[in-house]
Amino acid sequence: MTDDHHGGTPSRTPVAADDVQHAVRLALTTLRAGVDADWDVKAGALEWTCWETVEHLADDLFAYAAQLGPEAPPTDRDVPFDWVARRPGGPANVTFAERASGPRGLLQVLEACGALLAAMVRTTPPEVRAYHSFGASDPEGFAAMGIVETLVHTHDVAAGLGISWAPPSGLCDRVLARLFPDAPAGTDRWVTLLWATGRGALPGRARLDSWRWYGAVRD
Repeated sequence: MTDDHHGGTPSRTPVAADDVQHAVRLALTTLRAGVDADWDVKAGALEWTCWETVEHLADDLFAYAAQLGPEAPPTDRDVPFDWVARRPGGPANVTFAERASGPRGLLQVLEACGALLAAMVRTTPPEVRAYHSFGASDPEGFAAMGIVETLVHTHDVAAGLGISWAPPSGLCDRVLARLFPDAPAGTDRWVTLLWATGRGALPGRARLDSWRWYGAVRD
C-alpha cells in the first residue's frame, strides 16, 4: 500500500505489513545518501546522535516484532529482554550495531529489524493482542507504531545529516488514522504527523510539549 493520497479518508484503510516494508525501504534509501557523513552528530532536536537514533529505531522494530512472537503474547508487560544504555542519556536497547561495520552496517541492522516486524505483522493472526505501554494492541497497531517510529526518526537523523526526507502522505494518513484519531483532518499529512509527535506546529495549533499515540484496537 503506497498511495500518496492527501487528507483524511471517509473509511480507514488498515495499516499492513507491506506498509512497514515500504516505510523502512524509503528510510534506507534516504539514509544511505548520508553514509559518508558524521553519524556522531546530534539527530535533529534529539539528545541522541544519528547513530544512536538509528540503533533505537532498529530496536523499536525488533521489540514490536518480539512482542508479537510468543504463542501467548504478554498483555501486562514487555517481553523481558534486558534493555541497556551504553551511555548516560543514551537510548536503552536490546539490539546494537557493530561500530566497526560503519553506517552501512548500522543500516543493515535497521533493514533486518524492519523485516522482522513486517514478517510478524504478516503472519500473526489479527485477533492477537500484546502489551504496549500505550495500551494493548494488535498486529496492525504494532505495524503502525513501527511506521511512525521509522518516519519520525528518519526525520530526526536526516536533519542531523543534512539530507532531505518527506514520506508519502498516504502512508502518513494511515498511521494518523490508526494511532492519532484526534489529529486534524484536511491538513498536510506529513506536517500533521510531525505535529502529532511533538516535532512541529500546525496553523492555529502550537507545538506539542508532550504527546502519545493510542494503540487501542480500532474498527
